[in-house]
Amino acid sequence: MYNSAIQEKISCLDLKGQHQQIKDEIFEAFEKVYENTAFSGGTFVEEFENNFAAFCQTKYAVGVNNGTSALHLAMLALGIGKGDEVIVPANTFIATAWGVSYTGATPVFVDCTSDTWQLDASKIEEKITSNTKAIVGVHLYGQPFDVDSVKAICKKHNLYMLEDAAQAHGATYRNKPVGGFGEMACFSFYPGKNLGACGEAGGIVTNNPTYQEHLFSLRNHGTKVRYYHDELGFNMRMGGLEAASLDIKLKYLPEWNNRRRSIAQRYQQEIKNVDIQLQTQPQWSDSVYHLFVVTTQNRDRFIKYLNENGIFPGLHYPVPCHLQKAYSNLGYREGDCPEAEYLAAHCVSLPMYAELTDKEVDYVISMVNAYKNG
Repeated sequence: MYNSAIQEKISCLDLKGQHQQIKDEIFEAFEKVYENTAFSGGTFVEEFENNFAAFCQTKYAVGVNNGTSALHLAMLALGIGKGDEVIVPANTFIATAWGVSYTGATPVFVDCTSDTWQLDASKIEEKITSNTKAIVGVHLYGQPFDVDSVKAICKKHNLYMLEDAAQAHGATYRNKPVGGFGEMACFSFYPGKNLGACGEAGGIVTNNPTYQEHLFSLRNHGTKVRYYHDELGFNMRMGGLEAASLDIKLKYLPEWNNRRRSIAQRYQQEIKNVDIQLQTQPQWSDSVYHLFVVTTQNRDRFIKYLNENGIFPGLHYPVPCHLQKAYSNLGYREGDCPEAEYLAAHCVSLPMYAELTDKEVDYVISMVNAYKNG
């Protein structure tokens, strides 16, 4: 049983340390929001939008109420709807597919690779039909997908490319920040993300002013002039308090991401257990390690062992999208996306957050290395 020098349990994620560091700054920003009663949209949202666009090296950013809404509105801005199909990775959080389904379109799931666990570009074209309108690439776990290969397929077949960057704030592909490669990129600012709001929030970045203008309308009841509604719209605005907290955290994000990279590098270099497989990191990818996912043959045994030793890993994601009950009507079966299915059955997310101490990282590594599959 757990009897190490580490006194506290080590969880997959712990937000308390981060928020304690910046509590005074956050509360000071909240006071300004209160003084201006700018609780829904307004100047604080606009300021964050400008700063986040600059961070992503894009022209525009549009703040919304969460990352799922960002995916939904981006699809609508592309004109995608009933009868259309959109290529989506089978290995991703379900919200990637929700964004397609909410428009009435159909997600078409494609397997991941066996090493990077990202969308397998070599398997995309066999799924393209006359109804295909777009491909969603996901920068999953904070690691960019193979952007050039997916873009080449989009160009060949005249398709849109959308980046789901919900887990990849600050990640770079060939030394350029993710977010500016496709028509749009969607971010989640859920509290547990690398850049997380004090509340729920999301955003979309783009270099296209037409998309920006349309997104502004869609998030605000389909209106450009108050009480004049040009289209079916939604109430999906970002709140002022959320924007203010994000603007404070954005200043610290590069430092936090670098700490995550440092922890990940130690995991990669020092975990030597042959029963634990790590994600491959291509040279063109600079991940921000929102998650540090590994696989092992007997996951339940591994998790039980870690728990007994005071380590509480995460599980992302135990059921691939194509086998979710919500999509049973699409007719997918076990074996359709074997790599995603293997990952779903064997993946474990090790502790990963910037506030992990060196001592805690030492302990996680030693416990992982001491594990025996049996």
